[in-house]
Amino acid sequence: MDVNGAVAEGFEPVREAFAANFALLGERGAAVAVYRDGRRVVDLWAGTRDVDGAAPWERGTAQIVRSATKGVAAAALLLLHQRGELDLDAPVGAYWPEYKAAGKEHTLVRHLLAHRAGVPVLDRPLTPAEAADPDLGAAAVAAQAPVWEPGTDHGYHAQTYSWLTGELIRRVTGRPAGAWIAQEIAGPVGADLWLGLPESEHARVGRVGPVGAPEAAGALKTRPKRAMAEAYADPDSLTRRAFAAITPLPDENDAAYRTAALPASNGIATADGLARFYASLIGEVDGGTRLFTPETGELARTEQSAGPDRVLVVGTRFGLGYMLHGAASPLLSPGSFGHPGRGGALAFADPETGIAFGYVTNGFRKSVTADPRAQALVRAVRAALG
Repeated sequence: MDVNGAVAEGFEPVREAFAANFALLGERGAAVAVYRDGRRVVDLWAGTRDVDGAAPWERGTAQIVRSATKGVAAAALLLLHQRGELDLDAPVGAYWPEYKAAGKEHTLVRHLLAHRAGVPVLDRPLTPAEAADPDLGAAAVAAQAPVWEPGTDHGYHAQTYSWLTGELIRRVTGRPAGAWIAQEIAGPVGADLWLGLPESEHARVGRVGPVGAPEAAGALKTRPKRAMAEAYADPDSLTRRAFAAITPLPDENDAAYRTAALPASNGIATADGLARFYASLIGEVDGGTRLFTPETGELARTEQSAGPDRVLVVGTRFGLGYMLHGAASPLLSPGSFGHPGRGGALAFADPETGIAFGYVTNGFRKSVTADPRAQALVRAVRAALG
């Protein structure tokens, strides 16, 4: 496999790990980017643009990144807090009165960010067309009764995070979430990432799809724990219902789905776009704007939820919208914060080392929070730092 791009001196282990992902872990097409102290030190891509095609991946090829989008949505809300437009300790209903229904009047903004809102499921799932309508999605979560008392426990809001965050952004700013992110985050930072893909960018986005476990000798094989496997198999479990809040599953290669703006699941980005975005959360970026003040950065990674996750059925840790380093989602160090995308993508920042990381792929595995390909690259970054 020919690996394209460049690495700065000392980051050669990342190139080696990236090549090994193709040789041993069944990678089809992917890219990885790393910034250190606001300067890009890794920029690599290889394989095919489409999971089921032969055209090569090129510089600037973008892919859907699933739940890695959540980190961008969280940044929007934290920026509004930083600007004094949103109080994290205010009830969500102060900005969105309809949300007070069905016992949710005491839900705080911080509960929503930290997966403590108690509404990871919808009693009536939305179709893909309904899910793409922000008014219908917002009305559905506003009417939904919580499955636990908001603020008392946590569970991953896999799909409903779209309408919770998107509607709060719209209520506070008067602008759709995708437009606000384009104008206030992606544009100033110079990051190739979109929530609601413009027609002008469709041609650069590859086709995604499932890929099986690698068969090569020495390939890492993972098996889900029994409790997790049973939760995903049970149609009545919170796990299945949370991921099935949109039913049937959308066609992620459909142009209409990519044009929609679902802050939980359908952001599209390059690896460099994700890494550059996270670099802007922890420092100055070459040619771009710093987004978070140091105080907001500390807020983002201050633990809000920890322990058994009622949806993912493993121990998880969340800050304000970001997964934190832990066994279920290993990042670079205990101080890292970021977000994976189910089956592949990963992006995070590590303030102590000045590292910002972005990885995207067109081949999705069954992993939820710790894809072996992404983890191999994280270990290589750690090795490069010594």
